[in-house]
Amino acid sequence: MSETPSIIPNPVACRLAGGAPFALAASTVVVAADPALRPTAAHLARLLGVAVAERAPAGPVVTLAVDAGLTGKLTAEGYVLTVAAGGVTIRGGGAAGVFYGMQSFRQLLPPDVERFGWRAAGGAATAPALEIEDRPRFRWRGALLDVSRHFSPIAEVKKFIDAIALHKLNTFHWHLVDDQGWRIEIKKYPKLTAVGGWRETTTRTGAEQLFDGVPHGGYYTQDEIREVVAYAAERHITVMPEIEVPGHSSAALAAYPEFGNTDAPGYAPKVQAKWAIFPETYAPKPETLRFLEDVFAEVLALFPSKFIHIGGDEAMKDQWENSPTTRAFMKANGLKDGHEMQSWFIRWLENLLAKHGRRLIGWDEIQEGGLAPGAAMMAWRDVKWAIEAARHGHDVVMAPTSHTYFDYTEGTAEEEGVPIGTQTTLERVYSFDPLPAELEPQFHARVLGAQGQLWRERMPSLPVVEFRAFPRLCALSEVVWSPVERKDFTDFRRRLVWLLARLDRLGVNYRRPRV
Repeated sequence: MSETPSIIPNPVACRLAGGAPFALAASTVVVAADPALRPTAAHLARLLGVAVAERAPAGPVVTLAVDAGLTGKLTAEGYVLTVAAGGVTIRGGGAAGVFYGMQSFRQLLPPDVERFGWRAAGGAATAPALEIEDRPRFRWRGALLDVSRHFSPIAEVKKFIDAIALHKLNTFHWHLVDDQGWRIEIKKYPKLTAVGGWRETTTRTGAEQLFDGVPHGGYYTQDEIREVVAYAAERHITVMPEIEVPGHSSAALAAYPEFGNTDAPGYAPKVQAKWAIFPETYAPKPETLRFLEDVFAEVLALFPSKFIHIGGDEAMKDQWENSPTTRAFMKANGLKDGHEMQSWFIRWLENLLAKHGRRLIGWDEIQEGGLAPGAAMMAWRDVKWAIEAARHGHDVVMAPTSHTYFDYTEGTAEEEGVPIGTQTTLERVYSFDPLPAELEPQFHARVLGAQGQLWRERMPSLPVVEFRAFPRLCALSEVVWSPVERKDFTDFRRRLVWLLARLDRLGVNYRRPRV
């Protein structure tokens, strides 16, 4: 081969061996003696249409192993992949590294393997002889899926998780709660889903308030949540829930209005049908705090994620400042305005989560009025907020609208018929560096990584989500995995051809890049 293999994200180092390729056959066996690797072995065996064994028989073998000696060199997510005519070996610094090595091996094989296993290409599916040494640049490599604005059943959620796993992403940010719908069963408060999970109609276009007249809703039972969390964990993906506090709470307060600012003029919460920002916020009352404690207790029992996302964005201050009860609370607690009221909520939540051994993360508005000491921040409005937070000792995740909002069109809004955002091209996404040039090296470790956002105001179905996500999420996967010196957009476009052919076989919709 004269070119490096078509793997995305691009590995740290790849050495072509020049020998005969490895050929899949019906007799190929996947071997994994370590019980921790059994899910990955089963995953790979299903893909190839072959068997799993604990010991290597005679014949072509794919061996999976954790090599403790690699951990210090490559980290637990790093791996070494060796392909030769006699067999394939994937050694990882940990089980996650083995899984990522498997994804690279998968991409060395013809795309038809995704549908036909070892029978692909007439039974002559081969992988070139080589050695790859690889590890991720960032530890947070994520994708957000909004299911509040438009609901997706768990089969679609699993399909999305499979697609991001192929790209070595490791964080699934599940946006479960917003003004337009509450999507997670909370047993102590059944009206959150019975009432808050449904809206009467949905707006069809941007500024023109035209509605489709069709009720929309749905939610995940706690058993379904556990199923998704376990499914993702087998693919070394952490599922991080987002439960919005104190704003974006219209759906919750439509179900339980007593937890809002009931004495504010015009208070009348409902599950919203429009795409906008609404005035409803939780009130700092004892009964509201007990409600939130109860909700988060059930959420934490379902999600083992170290980080819990509490939103914290776009909280309007009007109802707080117009409620006599909340104004009295603010005065009694020395809070001079709504910004400090928001900061009080964030600090209260941080303490609540810390008691359970978890960490709070929220959108960059949680800095308003002062950032809680142990909080992490997700920067979406401008990277300047991430720089400020990192300099003050806070961990940050980069999620700027400028490069990572995939609800924004890739073509022009006129071409795609979606009046939202600015044009965010594939090349623009690929050019993104999560480490701001202005951030001093001593703070670089505070940048955990980055993620792509799929807000679904105008993405009613999974095929539309996939069309917006891919191939831009392919580009972002290389941004967060590959070393800067290994990035080359021209070469990425060459490799992307083969990855898109694989997505075709997997039934993943995508936008065909311009030539």
